[in-house]
Amino acid sequence: MGFYFIFALFPCLFTVTSLLGLAAHSASHIYYLLLGYLSIVLPQAAMATVLETFKQITSSSSGGKLTFGIVASLWSASVGFSAIQDGLNTIYRVKETRTYLTARLSAIGVTILLSILITLILASLLGADYFGRMANVYIHPHFLAILASYTINSLSWLFSTCLLSLMFAVIYYFAPNVKTSHWHWLTPGAAVGVLGWLLACMGFRIYVHLVGDYAGTYGSLGAVIILLTWFYLTGLVLLLGAEINSEIEAAVVARQVLHD
Repeated sequence: MGFYFIFALFPCLFTVTSLLGLAAHSASHIYYLLLGYLSIVLPQAAMATVLETFKQITSSSSGGKLTFGIVASLWSASVGFSAIQDGLNTIYRVKETRTYLTARLSAIGVTILLSILITLILASLLGADYFGRMANVYIHPHFLAILASYTINSLSWLFSTCLLSLMFAVIYYFAPNVKTSHWHWLTPGAAVGVLGWLLACMGFRIYVHLVGDYAGTYGSLGAVIILLTWFYLTGLVLLLGAEINSEIEAAVVARQVLHD
């Protein structure tokens, strides 16, 4: 899963940076702001690799690259979601009975949905930053401006956390080959997954910054290894939440059988 996440990352960057480059090179600061929010959870060394890729692509963007990037992004990201499907099928102890075309179309559809959710999360954080700055400029006295800015950012992070929880719910609902009749906005596995992912990201970021010497050990490959490890932790937490849901659902079914 970590490998396929990396496989999907750079075509996505390719698409976004090509789009920004076509719109206006002066608008690239918006993407830098978005990457700034990503850097909160992504280790600094890995972030440098992402930024370098962004610079190279933006400098030579074109319509053809944008079209190719969209197609490549959807395909590679759907391959990543297919890996999630395989992992969750293993956790639920079911075999994949969907045809290749059905499973891949489902993966592409969910990939588009997850992309929209990620975009909304970044837009929420970016919008909160913008309106927080406006509050500091137009609201007086100063303590009211600080209060307004704090409130806006708090609501933004709360909204983003809810969307992140929704992302986990979408993955757990559509990925496994299990017939589920009820939609749950928040499951125990999703709650553990969201909290575990945030803690894992923060912990790994601190570890890389203070303890790990990947550059000294691996040289120029250090950033790639850090990025791959971060994706590995993301996949691990995702599977952990699915395992919790699977065990709870199995216990509920067993209780119903004993009751009958």
